[in-house]
Amino acid sequence: MAITSAICSTFKQELLKGTHDFDGGATYKIALYTSSASMGASTTAYSTTNETSGTGYTAAGATLTSPAVALSSTTAYIDFADATWTTSSFTANGALIYRSDGSAPTNDAVCVIAFGGDYTSTNGTFTIQFPAAAASTALLRLA
Repeated sequence: MAITSAICSTFKQELLKGTHDFDGGATYKIALYTSSASMGASTTAYSTTNETSGTGYTAAGATLTSPAVALSSTTAYIDFADATWTTSSFTANGALIYRSDGSAPTNDAVCVIAFGGDYTSTNGTFTIQFPAAAASTALLRLA
């Protein structure tokens, strides 16, 4: 089993159908997973299977805040505020960003992030730091 970074295939289709709104119209979350998870481009929805557990982590993950959609030349991209879990003790190997606002497509996967190994927080703060918000570095971008 492995976690492979990818923009989920169903998300690409849903974009063309107009079912996602990152500019304040929908809620997105980030859930953390163990190395036992198997996720990648074919992931279609949030699942509790092999989701991280431990002190300071709640199933379904954290709500992503401060979404900012931007355009630079011919590349559109989005940025979020970093996600943090304070006073936490758990291990994560990857993450899933998904829509979580109760409107269709509920719990549908957006992208999978592989950390490249296990990261552990022991009674500290676990942070997902998103890359710089720019056309060539943003986590989620369309060129």
